[in-house]
Amino acid sequence: MAKIELNDVSYKYPYTKNQALRKISYNFESGKFYGIIGENGGGKTTLCNLIRGLVPHFYKGKLKGDVLVDGTDIRDWNLDELSAQIGYVFQNPFTQISGIKETVFEEVALGLENLGVPKEEIIEKVTNVCKLLKIDDLIENNPNELSGGQRQRVAFASIISMETEMLIIDEPTSQLDPEGTRDVFGIIKTLKESNKTIILVEHKIDMIAEYCDEILVMSKGSIAFSGPTHEILSNPEIMEYGAMMPQSAIFGHAMADAGKPLARIPITLSEAVPLVKDRR
Repeated sequence: MAKIELNDVSYKYPYTKNQALRKISYNFESGKFYGIIGENGGGKTTLCNLIRGLVPHFYKGKLKGDVLVDGTDIRDWNLDELSAQIGYVFQNPFTQISGIKETVFEEVALGLENLGVPKEEIIEKVTNVCKLLKIDDLIENNPNELSGGQRQRVAFASIISMETEMLIIDEPTSQLDPEGTRDVFGIIKTLKESNKTIILVEHKIDMIAEYCDEILVMSKGSIAFSGPTHEILSNPEIMEYGAMMPQSAIFGHAMADAGKPLARIPITLSEAVPLVKDRR
């Protein structure tokens, strides 16, 4: 299983003055579900680009410190080999669609073809993942003519089909309605239960609260807070760093301020309901 170790890592994009990442040290353990939150421009996407190897192989720039994937420095990895270990769903689905395939089926199969997977196996995997993401009715459609939400599902399918050990997912629900968001998080939960390591950037904090094991709060290129999900998302100090608190946590703190504290600060609705009942 893919394991990521960051030791005193700093990074600056080419032709920029300020560092995008500053002295970051963190270990991502296999099989855990990590949520990355925080202010816009705080370094969330750059951190994902680093773990995926796009920094420094694609974006170049100046990288300091150690970035180890399964014990091997990111600088020594080949991007093609790394893509077989770590899948990346980009924030913008229009970026991820190749633009060279005429059907959704061919688009989802592209990564598997590049890995040399046998044709029969490709057909089976692509068919299954398209059903999983509820895009099986689109398999004959041109991916370049889909809506943003449909493209996001296709981008997601193309990565899931490759069955990588780790998934980095950058705001996968940005183009989706509430129903689509729930569907995607259900799929992510299923992947987590199959012992995948997942690193998720997402602004929908109530969904983060429900699914993630650990949280990182990014601010100005550094990790301002990190730790177990409940510990981080129940802490009002994270709001000073551009991160949101779940509605249930805000409610819990409001109850405490009103002199009617709950037994603990909840971070999900399912946690809040019994706490309110117990207090009554």
